[in-house]
Amino acid sequence: MPRSERSALLLAGLLATAGVGHLVSPRQFDATIPRALPGAPRTWTYASGVAELALAAGVAVPRTRRVAALATAAFFVGVFPANVQMAVDWRRRPAPQKAAAVARLPLQVPLVLWARSVANGGKGQS
Repeated sequence: MPRSERSALLLAGLLATAGVGHLVSPRQFDATIPRALPGAPRTWTYASGVAELALAAGVAVPRTRRVAALATAAFFVGVFPANVQMAVDWRRRPAPQKAAAVARLPLQVPLVLWARSVANGGKGQS
């Protein structure tokens, strides 16, 4: 299997895993929804899970991969405020949890770059 195909399928797997997690265990994700968003956090949690599953399906299929991977990059940028909210909310938690919440923030950058690479067929960044 070519490296670019493997990378795309790994990204699809990550998205699918996250999507299933949002749908089967939504409570843990509800707390990360920024309070400034309208509506119930659970609605945003479920919408995020469904979006991740749809993106996973799109990335997994070569015909839709480019558009889905670009949408995935945008999605990763869009959920960054939830990661910031989590870091703010967890600032008084035990050190390992606080460190994990803060460590998630810079991880968005390689996720965005990974999705862009998949969109470009593994041929670097555009």
